[in-house]
Amino acid sequence: MAARRRFCDTDAHDMKSHELIRELLQHANAKQLAAEMGLSASLIYKWAEPGEEGGSGSVNPLDRVEQLARITDGARVAQWVSACAGGYYVKSPQAHTGGAPHSLVVASHEIIQEFADMLSTVSAAALDNKITKAEAKDIRARWQHLQSVTEEFVRGCEQGDFGPIIEKHQQPGAHGIARRPTA
Repeated sequence: MAARRRFCDTDAHDMKSHELIRELLQHANAKQLAAEMGLSASLIYKWAEPGEEGGSGSVNPLDRVEQLARITDGARVAQWVSACAGGYYVKSPQAHTGGAPHSLVVASHEIIQEFADMLSTVSAAALDNKITKAEAKDIRARWQHLQSVTEEFVRGCEQGDFGPIIEKHQQPGAHGIARRPTA
């Protein structure tokens, strides 16, 4: 049987799902948690044990969320979970492999332009001293795009390669969200 593709690249994280649950149980009462969730305490404890390859653990809710994300639209699942936790999901860019390192100057210009676009969106919306729901939605979209572009820039800094940013910059309509026309 072929190995299933994982949505969550666990090699990129410091811990596996059962390890996170074990850590959470250090600060939460497993019996109280079980009671509030309508489950047995033994199941809660099993979630904190490895479930794969001979482990005695049970498939935990985090594994199920990962499975749901893998099978469906993972970004939407992550956005929903993030919103439940009071935050926002920002998709990390795909790793760029191979080729020569690309220019920091071009990548810096791109991120500065994206930031300027964000400020322009806010300024245009605030001109009449109020923000409509549509304007707030536009600001949110621009902000989330800027966060993603910034993450891509930071990864480029870490890897010494800004190729993905430069390649997007060179494509027509490259900025993910339509820019406001200049007057």
